[in-house]
Amino acid sequence: MSNTVKSTTELDELGKYFAIAARRIDSGEAVPEMFSAAVDTAWHRLADDPEAYEAFTLRHAGRRLAHVEGRGSGFITWVGAYEEAYGPLPAVWFTSADGTLDTEALARYRETGEVRGEWNCSPVPGDGDMAPTASCL
Repeated sequence: MSNTVKSTTELDELGKYFAIAARRIDSGEAVPEMFSAAVDTAWHRLADDPEAYEAFTLRHAGRRLAHVEGRGSGFITWVGAYEEAYGPLPAVWFTSADGTLDTEALARYRETGEVRGEWNCSPVPGDGDMAPTASCL
């Protein structure tokens, strides 16, 4: 069962995601999995403006980040770090690119505190010139 939602928080959440990515990179952990199509779509749009993208990654991650393809599925490993820093994940993380909320996945997260998902891309340290590909969405 799904509802359609209109979220205005994608870029705010992308900034938080980049901050977590930087902490994970600094500690030698794997980069965080981008499982939200809504947040990833905002990432793609931002990357269309290289100057804005660089400024955004520097502000939120303290460094340039590139967007690279990296497919996978399973347990989303960074949820605990997000909750410690910002509180529970908001619904936008469970929202498709067209604004449809996956109410079942959100309910599972709220009941268990765990998130399982699929991802197609991730951040890596870099010059930010690696433009996202359509296959990452």
